[in-house]
Amino acid sequence: MPDAQLDFAALQPVNHLWPSLVERLGTDRAQRAVRQALDLQGMRGHHGTLPVLFIETCGLALASTDLVREQIGLNTHGERMVLLLSRREQAVQLLQQT
Repeated sequence: MPDAQLDFAALQPVNHLWPSLVERLGTDRAQRAVRQALDLQGMRGHHGTLPVLFIETCGLALASTDLVREQIGLNTHGERMVLLLSRREQAVQLLQQT
């Protein structure tokens, strides 16, 4: 997997990405996408990474928790967290799956 750099500083924290994803995909498919992001974290990630789910494509990536905290100001150190990211809206939302 190539390392690509995202400019998290340009992204705005919001609270509407999850409802938008559920509306577009339905509850089951949206939850499946989040589970796949958490699976990626479990397979390839470590305590210093956070799974990122791109809501337009349901693509996945891993991001540094320190980078997210420095550039966005979100504390991402926790269990079962996923960062939803919309490149179109330049927005992010942090989810914690229970």
